[in-house]
Amino acid sequence: MKSVLLAAGLALTASLAVAGETAVTYTVDQDYDDVIFGLESAITDKGLIIDAVNHVGEMLERTKEDVGSTVTIFDRAEVYNFCSAALSRKVMEADPMNLQFCPYGIFVMQKPGEEGATRIGYRIMPEGPMKEVQALLEDIVQEAISE
Repeated sequence: MKSVLLAAGLALTASLAVAGETAVTYTVDQDYDDVIFGLESAITDKGLIIDAVNHVGEMLERTKEDVGSTVTIFDRAEVYNFCSAALSRKVMEADPMNLQFCPYGIFVMQKPGEEGATRIGYRIMPEGPMKEVQALLEDIVQEAISE
């Protein structure tokens, strides 16, 4: 019963979008820092180690004038990279070309003018063994936005 209530609550606060069939994103009305904290906790709670945090928003803002732009794309945007040794071995034993998807990434972003709306998501994985990775990413995202 608790999981049904939790799922109902998530449906009220998160909206799902499949971005051009390349990514799954959720927009939530949670504070950006709360989503980041939830994401970090969800990753480490699964016994995974965050390999890197790419501060894409800061980099784009810092370099916009250098590339001749005046556009602020994100207020904040990070990509969290991590891997699962067991799952990576499984999918790469099935097809060594699955190496191209490792490490796995989950992004969090907030766009200008959208204060109070935080987006979180991940790339859609191809059919076959990588769908198990996608299920892991979905589980982590759901845990991150449920806290």
